[in-house]
Parts: sequence; structure tokens; C-alpha cells
Amino acid sequence: MSTPDELEGRFTLLTAAARYDALRVRDALALPIDEDDSALTPPDPDAEPLTRSEALELLALGEVIARKAGYGRQLSVRSARRSGASWSQIGAALGTSKQAAWEAHNRWIDEQAGEHRGDGHWGWDEKEAAAARALAGDPEGEDAG
Repeated sequence: MSTPDELEGRFTLLTAAARYDALRVRDALALPIDEDDSALTPPDPDAEPLTRSEALELLALGEVIARKAGYGRQLSVRSARRSGASWSQIGAALGTSKQAAWEAHNRWIDEQAGEHRGDGHWGWDEKEAAAARALAGDPEGEDAG
């Protein structure tokens, strides 16, 4: 069975999204429009329904995509801060409040520092984490142009 942890190392965000989309489209084409009406034919009668293994892979790939996109989101937040964006602007770009954006980013920084402390994991040492926290700053009282 495919798990997100197993697939995460095999796929980039782009390849995971491509595989996810291929499975999702095939699944959509093979299913009846109305599952309660067995007389309806699938949109594409030649489309093969997903196997159990593929259906589980589809679920796991969705989680892989969410994880990879979440990691990329925080790297983008860091880039926005480096370019002078305020937490209000970042929150607006994420569709959330400046406080929620700042808190999520700081949790991510803590996770990166925690990974460094874990045996055999990449992550930020205390100096790198401190620099990331300094760049993040405080959401209150600041507003970049």
C-alpha cells in the first residue's frame, strides 16, 4: 500500500500533482454520473476504474501534495518577508489574518529547528532558526509598503 511517507520521497510536487491528476481524471471518467442509477453509462466506457491500490495511492498523493505545497508556502512567506512584505500583506495573500499567517510561519520555524535536533534529519540549527525568527519579526505594529 502507498503511504504519504513512502511517496513523498519518490515524487516532487510537480510529479505528484501529475500522477494525482491522471488517477483523478481516470477515476472521474470511469464513474457513472449518478451512482444511484445503474442504467447510466460512464462518461468514457473505455476508462478503467481505479484498482484498490490506485485509489489508495490517489488518497496518499493528495496528502503528499498538501505537505509539499505547505512547505513551499512557508518558503514563499519567508521570501515575501525578505522582500519587505508586511504580515498584513502576507495574510491577505494567504486569505487569512496577519496573526494566523505569522503563527503558522513560526510553527514552521519551530518544526525546522526540531528536525535539526532529531537524529539523522535535516533542519535548522539554533543560529539559523534565530535568523528565521528575526526575519519573521512581530506582526504587531509593522506595515511594509
